[in-house]
Amino acid sequence: MSKSYDEKVSEALELLGLHVKEKDLHVSLAFSHQNEDAIALSLALQAGINVSVFTLDTYKLFEQSLAYQKEIEAFFDVTIQAFSAHGEAIKALEAKVGEWGIFDDINLRKECCHVRKLLPLKEALKGKDGWISGIRAAQSITRSETVMQEFDTVHQMQKFNPLAFFSDADVARYMQEHHIPQNALYAKGFQSIGCSCCTRAIAEGEDIRAGRWWWENPEHKECGLHVK
Repeated sequence: MSKSYDEKVSEALELLGLHVKEKDLHVSLAFSHQNEDAIALSLALQAGINVSVFTLDTYKLFEQSLAYQKEIEAFFDVTIQAFSAHGEAIKALEAKVGEWGIFDDINLRKECCHVRKLLPLKEALKGKDGWISGIRAAQSITRSETVMQEFDTVHQMQKFNPLAFFSDADVARYMQEHHIPQNALYAKGFQSIGCSCCTRAIAEGEDIRAGRWWWENPEHKECGLHVK
């Protein structure tokens, strides 16, 4: 029997309360300019946990996403710390990949994600006991096995996914009930938001992750942050 919206919210708060707050874990929350991350932040603050918020600035973010970041900082009265790859790493990447390399070779696309996202993620998680993400099992086939708590073997720490079992409708309801602002790109047809070069709006009826790396097969559509 599937759980109700209220049960899923309570379960998320219980996860953060029992496994983070009561254990006094020092955790970071990944903010990627999407509804799910705003909800995860809202839940973390409600649970009263010691959380720092970070974002990965890939130098390829939409202007709307950067504006939304400031809006969320003001709404929740938090500071979102940006982490980026070092300049030399970016220069070397751009020399290798060029302007169109990510579209021609999946290995080059993954290398771009590695430099722009995975390297700064390591910096963002240094000294932390765990991290919180807003990923959901319903988002794509690559995330269908998402659970609420897991051990991140790459970073050797706990990872919490409080929205793991939220549906699209649950996300929309939470945003509305808590009057949380959303990225202006949603109004333009975007349903999953990343770098400007790798994200497009989707058509009605398309999968919500269809606009991410749209030239690739669905089973490849991850940047590496959440791949087991």
